[in-house]
Amino acid sequence: MAAQDIVIRPIITENSMAGIGMKKYTFEVAKDATKIDIARAVETLFGVKVRKVNTLHVRGHLRRQGRNEGYTPAWKKAIVTLTEDSKTIEFFEGMM
Repeated sequence: MAAQDIVIRPIITENSMAGIGMKKYTFEVAKDATKIDIARAVETLFGVKVRKVNTLHVRGHLRRQGRNEGYTPAWKKAIVTLTEDSKTIEFFEGMM
């Protein structure tokens, strides 16, 4: 699987932006990607050194439209921590 297929999009929330000072970045990743795959993909895409990867599965939420109801799709989230001597990811620097 290519690195572009593993890292789908960055997660931009107030809580995820608070971790940027500690070099923690949050991404939506492919459901079948492992921690090693995610670390290699982030290193190749952004040219940084990854120290640790935490992953979690986010369940779909129940949504209603009138009397019809269904669930939004479930997805996988990864919190990537960079090493101390690694450079930061420039994409997130413009957000702060």
